[in-house]
Amino acid sequence: MTTTQATERILTVSEVNRVVRDLIEGSFMPFWLAGEVGSLVVHNSGHVYLTLKDGKSQLRACWFGGAAACRKLGIANGSLIEVFGQVGVYEVRGEYQFNIRQARLAGVGDLQKRFEELKSKLHAEGLFDAARKKPIPLLPGRVGVVTSRDGAALRDFLRIIGERNPKLDIRIYPAAVQGKGAARQVAQGVRFFNTVFPVDVIVVTRGGGSMEDLWEFNEEILARTIAASRIPVISAVGHEIDFTISDFVADLRVPTPSAAALLVSGKIEELTERLRRAVKDMKQLTTFSLDRSKLKLQNLLAGSWLRDPVRFISDKRQYLDELSNRAGRAAATLLNSNREKVARIAATLEALNPHRQLERGYAIVTDEAGHVVQSTADAPVGKRLALQLADGKVGVTVSASDRPEKVPAP
Repeated sequence: MTTTQATERILTVSEVNRVVRDLIEGSFMPFWLAGEVGSLVVHNSGHVYLTLKDGKSQLRACWFGGAAACRKLGIANGSLIEVFGQVGVYEVRGEYQFNIRQARLAGVGDLQKRFEELKSKLHAEGLFDAARKKPIPLLPGRVGVVTSRDGAALRDFLRIIGERNPKLDIRIYPAAVQGKGAARQVAQGVRFFNTVFPVDVIVVTRGGGSMEDLWEFNEEILARTIAASRIPVISAVGHEIDFTISDFVADLRVPTPSAAALLVSGKIEELTERLRRAVKDMKQLTTFSLDRSKLKLQNLLAGSWLRDPVRFISDKRQYLDELSNRAGRAAATLLNSNREKVARIAATLEALNPHRQLERGYAIVTDEAGHVVQSTADAPVGKRLALQLADGKVGVTVSASDRPEKVPAP
């Protein structure tokens, strides 16, 4: 062993990281730092992990206990913020990071600004309108999936399909789902299933990620291709909290690839149960109808007309005779009553007959015009009158007229 070997000191990794930490943390006083938020994770522990970036570089950051303040500020991927803190080192991984003490909003990052501008533009054109959304088939026979062949999203999708509806025909169009040019590849997949290999529904999907990871699903070329699709499109991009332009233009947005698989699997279990209940109800209804018909038949078979049909017919004949006799008696009673009414009316008319008065010696006096003369004033001396007697008429001339004097009123 040489003297040099005996005296040199061998450091551990932890010792090196500790020295680096001391150097870095001792070289920077706390300061304000501006950057755009990316890869934001709000942990259940209450800590916030994110990256801060500008046009050229990015820096990991940690905000211990900052979850509540982060939510209150509405910080999200794409937000432009200003944070106060100090550069430090996470010794376990030998990584340096910015430890945030406080934060404030500084504006909207470039990506978020582009997102909002395109969203407003397409919304104004009506591409988000509910009226243009196509219905998703309840039981699709063939499903086209546009996604990465090696992604976890496809594995989760196929696993659920295998569990719920293994006979469903799944066709995959492999496409990049991240990085420059991915939007164009996904759009080509949508067009493929519209023109080359028709399916009942198209699923555009990928797993979660930062706003940068999902950005290709915010590109205009993909949004317009999805909107123009003749076949219904389901967007299943990212996690439940992630939203992309593709979600807004698709016919249906679901939160995860697994949710898309549950949807297109056709709800076989639910439909099977509904069919089972329907069959059960039909059986019960059929049984009830048969039982009721059997009861009616039993009552008919127990009737007297089947046991002794001749007697049954005789009874009915006798009943008809009774009805006929009742009708005859009623008719006779009604006829007698009407005869009595006619007789009374005839007697009344006879009593009022003026000819009967003439037979008793009365006469009806008329002038030459045939008007009845009721007053001596209408029969002056010399006027020709006619007397209607019971057996004819005689003409007379008035030779004298005797009017009774009027008695003056008292």
